[in-house]
Amino acid sequence: MRQYVSVDKAIWKGHFMVNAPVLLSLFGIPALSFYLKYQGLIPVWGIFVAFLIGFVLAWLIWSFMITKWRIWAFNNVRNVHELKKRAIEEKLIWGDHSKFEKTEIRSKYQKEKIDKLKHKFEKEDIYKEDYSLPLKTAIYFSKTTIIFQLVISIFLLIVGIYFIFFSKEKYQIWAFLAVIFGAYYTFKNLKKSLDRKPHISIDRQGITSRVYGFAPWAEIMDEEIIYEPDGKNTIPFLFYYIGEDVYEKIKIDELNVSQKKLKNILRTYRIRYTKNM
Repeated sequence: MRQYVSVDKAIWKGHFMVNAPVLLSLFGIPALSFYLKYQGLIPVWGIFVAFLIGFVLAWLIWSFMITKWRIWAFNNVRNVHELKKRAIEEKLIWGDHSKFEKTEIRSKYQKEKIDKLKHKFEKEDIYKEDYSLPLKTAIYFSKTTIIFQLVISIFLLIVGIYFIFFSKEKYQIWAFLAVIFGAYYTFKNLKKSLDRKPHISIDRQGITSRVYGFAPWAEIMDEEIIYEPDGKNTIPFLFYYIGEDVYEKIKIDELNVSQKKLKNILRTYRIRYTKNM
């Protein structure tokens, strides 16, 4: 029986094989130009040329190496749907129909190999049950996150109070804002710290959330972790449909479970439900 490579290992190799040389070129060449300028070996405009060379070379490296990785990864990983989704999420490849995907450099032979690998997407991904999980998993707010946020909000509150009552400097407006925000988030985080109810509960019967309540696996569709932009960052959500018209979207970045572990939890209880149908 063929031994496949895990999705995690394939993604790690992709970062090492593709992103590492890309970043080295993108930042290494400009850094070298600054050193050469400091040594008096190149003029100032040489730094700008170095930035341009670094960018162009980085794009060429990506264009060549991503094709090599794509062929190796999709040939050696069983769960190609998960691999593709993870690769897009982790900025290894672009999504379907993206104009940037067309910048991948592929020889005729490589195009043929990629076309032959498309048949693997006709099969569904296969997952194994995690027997270490209990009959039911309850997910709560992360204590570490709450404590960290509580320390910041209390510090903000104390600083605001100090500048209002003890400082002779004219920081009253900023001080009042600090007190307002500090008090609000202190109260909010104290409320979270005293909350003993699970945010999400998952078992072989279904998913229970605070907003929707209980939803059986028979009605749940397309459960997955999605990411939505928030300024320069992205926020992870647990997303699933309940029937055809209703969906649940739960913010999970403050919960006591990692995104990887939550995916494993969802798959395991889905498998247990299927086995007991």
